Amino acid sequence: MSNAGKPQSFTKEKSRTKTYSLVELVKAPTTMADKGPDDTVFSFPVVALLELLLTLGVIAFLVIMSLGINAPLEEIANPNTTTDPAKAPWYFMGLQELLEHGHPTLMAVAMPTLMVLFVMAVPYIDNAREGAGVWFTSKRGKKVARNTAIYTIIVFPAYIFLDSTFPLREILRGQLPDFILQTVIPGILMAIIVLIPLVVVWRTKPTPRELVLTLFTVLFVGAIVFTLAGFLFRGPGFKLYWPWDMPGGYSPWDNL
Repeated sequence: MSNAGKPQSFTKEKSRTKTYSLVELVKAPTTMADKGPDDTVFSFPVVALLELLLTLGVIAFLVIMSLGINAPLEEIANPNTTTDPAKAPWYFMGLQELLEHGHPTLMAVAMPTLMVLFVMAVPYIDNAREGAGVWFTSKRGKKVARNTAIYTIIVFPAYIFLDSTFPLREILRGQLPDFILQTVIPGILMAIIVLIPLVVVWRTKPTPRELVLTLFTVLFVGAIVFTLAGFLFRGPGFKLYWPWDMPGGYSPWDNL
């Protein structure tokens, strides 16, 4: 429509009252993001069948192991003769190894309680949907878990060996209160070992999931290290020996 023939004042007034807007298309999530059928799995029958197959596999493994390994009953226990070494079942071996490095209240009560509380708090610390259900979330997560596992495999065996060979609780006995020797010093040492990888990762501006990965890897690999140390390397007197060099004919494989 042309403005010819219209008064000039009308055209200027119209231009002054006209409004403009800037519109741009941006990529953003919608209310249906990550909610489609392609991102879901039916709990029945898909997940139920997988859980059933896993259960049958575990049962088959236990049956085959029970057929291949003899587990006879020993003679009646003699209260005048203590078994040496007296070891807990393998699932408690990590706790028994921890007891060698500090006061029972710290190593067998406080630390396991903190571990359980941490595992319970994981969903509240890391509640991000991105990468949920993916092992280690990303390449960076895999790197964090791998480096933390290597660190734990090196540091914890070194701690077990040094603390068993040069125990400060025995070297400083009588010079410091037992509470400091048995609780404070072991607690500080364990805290330093656990916090070092967290500090290293913290300097790289991690996500909450990467922090959880770091701490969980330390606890998980550390539990394996302490269990294997108590099972394979503790001999008579609960002292450290190579598995093939146990005195008195003792073999850790006999406990299987």
